Amino acid sequence: MSKRPVIQILKITLPILLGVFLIWYSLSKLSFEDLLEFAKKADYKYILLGAVFGLLSHLSRAYRWVFMLEPLGYKIKLGNSIMAVFATYLINYTIPRAGEVARATILTNYEGVPFEKGFGTIVAERIADMIVMLGIIAITLFLQFDFIYGFLAEKFNPTKIIIGGVVLSVLGSVSILVLKRSNSKLALKIKDFVNGLIEGALSIFKMKKKWAFIFHTLFIWTMYILMFYVTTLAFPDLNTIPFGAVLIGFILATFSIAATNGGVGSYPEAIVIAFSLFSLPEDPSRAFGWIMWGSQAILVFVFGGLSLLYLPFFNRNK
Repeated sequence: MSKRPVIQILKITLPILLGVFLIWYSLSKLSFEDLLEFAKKADYKYILLGAVFGLLSHLSRAYRWVFMLEPLGYKIKLGNSIMAVFATYLINYTIPRAGEVARATILTNYEGVPFEKGFGTIVAERIADMIVMLGIIAITLFLQFDFIYGFLAEKFNPTKIIIGGVVLSVLGSVSILVLKRSNSKLALKIKDFVNGLIEGALSIFKMKKKWAFIFHTLFIWTMYILMFYVTTLAFPDLNTIPFGAVLIGFILATFSIAATNGGVGSYPEAIVIAFSLFSLPEDPSRAFGWIMWGSQAILVFVFGGLSLLYLPFFNRNK
């Protein structure tokens, strides 16, 4: 068997196996019965409000996609964009990143947009999302600098932290110089990736509706953070949670979604790690992670499933 099929199989099976392991691990730390007790005590008006914020972010993403395609000469129906976005999230629960391919394919089938053009706009919006995520990380580091430095100083010698920072800076500078001069496959891939990020970021300012694009991009991520924060209010044990814990928890939880299919298993454990830095109790943190993940999963399964079913009827004339 050639290497390529093996790699493809591993890309599918490893996230699934990791998700199964993390589900087992998580429920070994917090029994299903205890999880149900936390769910019974939760204030569902905040969970519902969090779901509304999540829904608004998805709708904004779909609307943003409509005017991203206009400069390419395609005026698609908002309904198709909304259903394609929800289908993307649903399919990503089965095979990681397969949703993006399906999203571009839906557009090809029902709107006649060439696959490569539709997929190109998806890549462009992912670049914009990555830039915003990096901005959130930078803001978090700035706002929580004292806490992060204090935490590291408690775990490590402050002198070693400073020396480590200097060493990393020097290594980073040397790596950049080496990459610029290297023509190896890895170096070329990294340079292409970085150039793509820069080109994608600059292309935003060349768009006809660039300010609308920027507004919706910021709106989407604002809704994500509000969704996360508001849901914490549903748990009495987390009512005093500092905003720094919300930001760090949100960042780790967002990255956990890439680790397994839709963040299953990894999402609550990422939140436990983040909240434990602020000495928040482990059981409520893990319960919050599961209920937070579950509320969004239900949203995606309901609207994603309905979207896949209704798409052919919505486009029956085609």
